[in-house]
Amino acid sequence: MTEIVMPRLSDSMEEGTIVRWLKADGDEVRRGDEIVEIETDKATMPYESDAEGVLRILVEEGRTLPIGEVIATVGEDGAGPGAESSAGAAEAESGQQAADSPPTEGAPPAVADATQAPSAPPVATGAGERIFASPVARRIARERGVDLAALAGSGPGGRIVKADVEAAGQEPAGATAEPPGAPAPAPSSLDSEDGESGRGTVTVTEPTRAQSLIARRMAESRATVPSFTLETTVDMTTAVSLRAEMKETALDGELVPTVNDLVVKAAAIALREQPDANGAWRDGHFERYSRVNIGVAVAGEGSLVVPTVFDADRLTLAEIAAATQGLAARVRSGEITPPELSSGTFTVSNLGMFGVRAFEAIINQPQAAILAVGAVQERPAVHDGQVVARKLMDLTLACDHRVLYGADGARLLERIRALLEAPLSLAR
Repeated sequence: MTEIVMPRLSDSMEEGTIVRWLKADGDEVRRGDEIVEIETDKATMPYESDAEGVLRILVEEGRTLPIGEVIATVGEDGAGPGAESSAGAAEAESGQQAADSPPTEGAPPAVADATQAPSAPPVATGAGERIFASPVARRIARERGVDLAALAGSGPGGRIVKADVEAAGQEPAGATAEPPGAPAPAPSSLDSEDGESGRGTVTVTEPTRAQSLIARRMAESRATVPSFTLETTVDMTTAVSLRAEMKETALDGELVPTVNDLVVKAAAIALREQPDANGAWRDGHFERYSRVNIGVAVAGEGSLVVPTVFDADRLTLAEIAAATQGLAARVRSGEITPPELSSGTFTVSNLGMFGVRAFEAIINQPQAAILAVGAVQERPAVHDGQVVARKLMDLTLACDHRVLYGADGARLLERIRALLEAPLSLAR
């Protein structure tokens, strides 16, 4: 028998959520078969079996477990001593909780147990039956006092899902309709349905696994990284003219580099020339990286994803354009892979397409810096002693002060600006 454990699918992954089993319990699987979809901090990916035999599923869909925890077994009969002992331990733990936990007031003891352990697998009822419900459904049931045992699940295999609990809890118990002709309540600045907040009906939405981890990591970065920011304005007039010429001479289907591609190339060259910035502060020491891998922030479905352009300092501008376009397409289609989201050494975040002039980005730990790119806008500027309209773009560099001091960050930003203002140097 081979144990299938929660795999590490990215360099920053600490735990994963089982989204969907692609094979059923008892199915025969071969080495290389996709058996389960797992949501990590960066993407949802299928995982392939590295063994052959009968699959025995030990963990239900919706559960979140740390890396290395056993989620299934594959063997001749799909079970073994480890699987049997795990099942027995789960039964014993469920029975012990039922014996030790006092019943919730107004609910059967079995329902109290189900709602007190939202992360547990199927819940045993007093009649010995098992209730299959998602963790979110159990939490909502606990909050609204809904008896899971009385519901019919609409999910796979009759599993109770969030919508089932919400539908059951729409009408409070004992509610009666207003008699015909009853006067309407007097208007109030705080309606009863507003609760105490006066904000109206509150809709609570559960974050996805990726959204939860993004929130946690951004909070950790802001709280733990002693960062500072530097700003500069780049005259992109020559660069914009160069791109216009490239569009005119491009063959059918030939990619024309975007402004962001120019920024990625300029940042890569500057990082190669200033290797101290191409590193990080980790575990109380400096790390320097020999490869210049630029992460490009892309807005995905309900989350922010940062795929990596590897060895950007060695790529031509055309190669960078092809890489960024391909990565963005795979992010939006959900086909991006964990290796494509890992090993970045610096990040470029561009909100210029939304008309944002300037902003401060949060450092993507453990990187030493992140570059925020604003919109290219026609603004007045002094050029050759005259005030004229020029194509200007603001850049904001956020730096980890443990790795880069003010002068270090200023040199890096100045070099990026100089390269962008002489775009022919990027075309080589």
